[in-house]
Amino acid sequence: MTFATPLTTLAAPFAHAWRYQELIRAVVRRELAVRFRGSILGWLWAVFGPLVMLSAYTIIFSNAVGVPNSAKGMGVGGYALSIFAGLIIFNLFSEIAYRSPAMLHEQASLIKKSIFPSETLAWTATIRGSVYALISLAVLVVFKLAASFSLPATALLLPFVAAPFFLMLLGLSWFLMALGSFTRDVAHLMISIVPVFMFATPIFYTIEDVPPHLRLYVHLNPIGNYVEMTRDLLLAGRAPDAMLYFGTVAGSLLVFYFGYRFFMQYKAVFVDVI
Repeated sequence: MTFATPLTTLAAPFAHAWRYQELIRAVVRRELAVRFRGSILGWLWAVFGPLVMLSAYTIIFSNAVGVPNSAKGMGVGGYALSIFAGLIIFNLFSEIAYRSPAMLHEQASLIKKSIFPSETLAWTATIRGSVYALISLAVLVVFKLAASFSLPATALLLPFVAAPFFLMLLGLSWFLMALGSFTRDVAHLMISIVPVFMFATPIFYTIEDVPPHLRLYVHLNPIGNYVEMTRDLLLAGRAPDAMLYFGTVAGSLLVFYFGYRFFMQYKAVFVDVI
């Protein structure tokens, strides 16, 4: 009889991913290839979309709406980049939230007819979404360089923010996949609450715009914290607050391990309910 040590328990999600790395790689490669199959421009669409979005925000806030008073110091270009950075984070989160509840149903025939490691679906979905987020991030960096001819040295710290965010999305995906297998209502719930959640996330505003007595509640939103930390590193050139960073990372790891354990606990019954 073997007993799981705390170290092996913590390493279990990564051990499973390593074991099925070839499968994960193949599925991600296939999904990325299918995305723009049949189009003339192909992968250029992945760059064109962020370019259109960033250009639209620049035009809107320079002519039609104007820059809010709290963001006057950024200028039009800086404010557009600030919004764009927030949307990159939020769009990645929303893609996972929208897609995860239905993933087991989409692969029902494969799961029922073979011994398929269904936990790998979260990895493929999160990696796939992260690839498009990285393309948008590259567009952001290019515009930042074009605007100021420099990039803050703190941008080198971005992987330390991206890694826990990726793990949090993985945990969220596992949790929503498990819930979505039992009822399709989860997918409809995500469609209803994610757009509302967008306004609770500091995308079109910053934490400094929130009244001091409400900032603690805003910080309870981990997506908003990742938006703020990304802006700090890429645009403002300052390191995130240490307490905010470690608190957000700790919360992300809790989501990651809780989502994984929740999924694996009910994995055996998915075949009967999807």
